[in-house]
Amino acid sequence: KCKEINQGKFKSSKKFVIEEFLSGEEASYFIVSDGKNYKFFGTAQDHKRIGEGDTGPNTGGMGAYSPSNIITNKVEEKIKKEIIEPTLKGLKKLGSPFVGILYAGLIIKDDQPKLIEYNIRLGDPECQVLMMRLKTDLLKIILACKKKQINKVAINWSNKKAITIVASSKGYPNKQSKISEIKNTEEILLNNNQYLFHASTFKKNNKIFTSGGRVLNATAINKNLRSARSECIKILKKINWNDKYFRSDIGWRAINN
Repeated sequence: KCKEINQGKFKSSKKFVIEEFLSGEEASYFIVSDGKNYKFFGTAQDHKRIGEGDTGPNTGGMGAYSPSNIITNKVEEKIKKEIIEPTLKGLKKLGSPFVGILYAGLIIKDDQPKLIEYNIRLGDPECQVLMMRLKTDLLKIILACKKKQINKVAINWSNKKAITIVASSKGYPNKQSKISEIKNTEEILLNNNQYLFHASTFKKNNKIFTSGGRVLNATAINKNLRSARSECIKILKKINWNDKYFRSDIGWRAINN
């Protein structure tokens, strides 16, 4: 790109922004704040790429798992001291103390976290795996934030591993699919550790349809990530839907390591 700039290929632009290229592994770190204090609210790792092995175009997210194995205790201390706490302190100084859920999108390499984005929400599909592991009533946490009493609430998490796999329409994210029917979601038997979340679906004449995009989320929690992933894959394979596509390697870095 520097060569192209020197050659004058961007004649209409007089200013350029040069940024550091960040390489490493992505992870998500969540906190919940009442404006005075904050508490840890979980970690996850999303898989943005459409293809196996994190290849191909970016998507809204093809799956996630929690907790993220790359956020060690050492990394977490850096996230809090170098990213989260300075942000909350800065907002308070501006007269706008932050209340709610703060989601830090990170790149981590050699135990050094770098912030690439903030979101004022739970992510999708990160939310699915966080909710599978959260043992404290979410409403209780939200009300405590509103009343500025978050320190009075113990936020407890399951030690198990949660994973969600997104089923999208074939061609996503490049090509929009035609409306297609999903025939048997209500017939699939799930246990108490499994959920099938609907996203881009609608019901007509008691039948389930989709018009494309990210459509379903098979989600499971288990003692280990590999078993949870196997459960999700089995659920998705049972779904009678001709336009179905999903990745079978969600969580591959954590499982392979």
